[in-house]
Amino acid sequence: MKAMTFDRYGGPDVLRLVDLPVPKVGPGEIRIRVRSAAVNPVDWKIMAGGLDSLMQAYFPVIPGWDVAGVVDAVGPDTPEFRPGDEVIAYARKSFIHDGTFAEFISVFAEAAARKPASLDWDQAAGLPLAGLTAYQLLTRLGLKAGDIVLIHAAAGGVGALGAQIAVAQGARVIGTASEKNHAFLSSLGVEPVTYGEGLAERVRALAPDGVDIVADFVGCVLDVTRAVLRDGGRHASIVDGAVQDHGGTLVWVRPNGRDLQALADMADAGRLTVSVAQTFPLEALAEAFALCKTGRVRGKIAIQVSR
Repeated sequence: MKAMTFDRYGGPDVLRLVDLPVPKVGPGEIRIRVRSAAVNPVDWKIMAGGLDSLMQAYFPVIPGWDVAGVVDAVGPDTPEFRPGDEVIAYARKSFIHDGTFAEFISVFAEAAARKPASLDWDQAAGLPLAGLTAYQLLTRLGLKAGDIVLIHAAAGGVGALGAQIAVAQGARVIGTASEKNHAFLSSLGVEPVTYGEGLAERVRALAPDGVDIVADFVGCVLDVTRAVLRDGGRHASIVDGAVQDHGGTLVWVRPNGRDLQALADMADAGRLTVSVAQTFPLEALAEAFALCKTGRVRGKIAIQVSR
């Protein structure tokens, strides 16, 4: 199979398109023929060695954790799926080796869900990691209808999905973003506010009694979070461990097929969509990583592996 790999940590220059054996399919696993895979910042951070202290890497590494494709084979005792099923998965394992920027990948069936019919392959590939991150954070904070939710970086890849999830569950959502993204947030049912100096005052003008939940998807906003959170409110971050010293929760997303299926069902009910900013072929992964690193992309970057 064709796969993008790196055999040492570094920048985009370490990526190589190579031929590798098709992965085996173990008990409880499914093998997916990859149609599309999505780029996330963690992909190039791993390539640079950013997770070396946390996760064991076995070189050569195929990067990538987001996938949408068709089940090619199933392992022993895997009744959940069968060949031909269209699926999505957050394919992270406990080590770094075989990722989604390849023609095939094997994943545990419990990490996969049915592909939403309402999303195309590129959109579907962009849902798992970002969607699960937002969904699991909001779930852990006990999101419920009627809550007032502040989402930091609401126009970002995770934030836009979190905003849609919260709106779909009946919350009132305030989202921070640059002014150029305010119309986009309004289209999602979000009340936009401009980030930067004076943010806490702008949020308080919209919610004088404070907000019930703060979801931090960007970092360096703890002071604002504390200033606008009502007594008894809940907050969490995916990047700032300091929240734990102030009653907050640090969330690290986990593969979970049930959670992912809930997101897929939400998409098919018309309550959730994924914006795709740009697509690249597999061999242009380095270019896609470079675009992602700019931090100026609204929507997901998809790698079209097969069609």
